Formats: sequence, structure tokens, C-alpha cells
Amino acid sequence: MNKHNKKTPVKTALFASKAPLEWAIVNNGTLYTAQIPIDDTGVVVAGGIEAQTRQTFNNLVHTLECAGESLDSVLQVLIYVTDREYLKTVNEVYAEYFSAPYPNRAAMVVAGLAREEMLVEFVVYASATTATIDSAAQ
Repeated sequence: MNKHNKKTPVKTALFASKAPLEWAIVNNGTLYTAQIPIDDTGVVVAGGIEAQTRQTFNNLVHTLECAGESLDSVLQVLIYVTDREYLKTVNEVYAEYFSAPYPNRAAMVVAGLAREEMLVEFVVYASATTATIDSAAQ
């Protein structure tokens, strides 16, 4: 595998999942991550869609910072919610974290997520600089 195809994990302080995954991977100038509304003990936060959306954003911000990036680096967000009614609240919180020009975005209403109590999940693609790739490898 050449160095352009190398998957470099981003080390975070997020809960260490028992599933075979990394919270974020950098490859060829792009950061790939999926974020869920869990706290540092791995528990899905209580408080409904607003609390879960904020926790998901907080986890995203933390992950980006660990990679030397910020929300300004985000190119696309795929939002999954378990109820169409949740999109209004997600949009309100989203507007607190992002400003124009906004990332490209899609929202999907799904029957359920990996954990029954989860109401929201994000899949995010962000630009990652060469410096980010170097720091993520350490």
C-alpha cells in the first residue's frame, strides 16, 4: 500500500468502543468519521433529541480538534434521525455549530440506529491538511 492509501486513525479521548472501529480515519487529505450521542462512559445521553444532537456535535468537535481541524474543515454531513419531527431541532442546533458557507448535507429518517436509545447519528467528511495527517499518525 502506498502512503496515499494509508488509513491513519485519529486518536481521541472518546469512549473506546468494543466494536471493531476507529472514531475517525484520515486518508489522502480527507477525514472520515461517524459520531453518536454517547458520553465519555459510552452511555447514550438522556434528554431527548436536543441533548443527543449537542452531544453528537461535541464528540465531532473533539474528534476534529484531535486531528488538528475544526468545524470549518467539514465538507459534508449525513444526518440520520429516527423520527422526521426531530429534524427541526437538529436544524436549530446545527445552525449554532455551523455558519455559512454550510457543509453539504443530507438527512435521512431511519427505522432505528445501532443502539435502540439513539435518536441521531452523523457521518462526516472533512478536509485534513498534511499537518493533520502527520499529527494523527503519532
